[in-house]
Amino acid sequence: MLSKKSRYRDALPFAGDSRGETVFRGLRARPIGAATGVVEHEVKVGDRLDRLAHHYYNDDRLWWRIVDANPEVLFGQLLLESSMAGRVILIPKARE
Repeated sequence: MLSKKSRYRDALPFAGDSRGETVFRGLRARPIGAATGVVEHEVKVGDRLDRLAHHYYNDDRLWWRIVDANPEVLFGQLLLESSMAGRVILIPKARE
């Protein structure tokens, strides 16, 4: 069971197979809305998502908000690659 505060609370469970049996006990990917109230951040060598979340939100556990705003760039990596240095990523509001 998910917490009422979980970001996965609106995610749908996987459907069963043709016999109605559950194939995979999990959730589908949750819907990700457009980022609002964003700040632009220029990536520096050594930047990490948890540290950016701590800097912008004062909570390092909110790193996933930054990934949600930049899915085509980050795709869940915690340590930003040095090849990304100079690239601008979006930092959304901590709460919608």
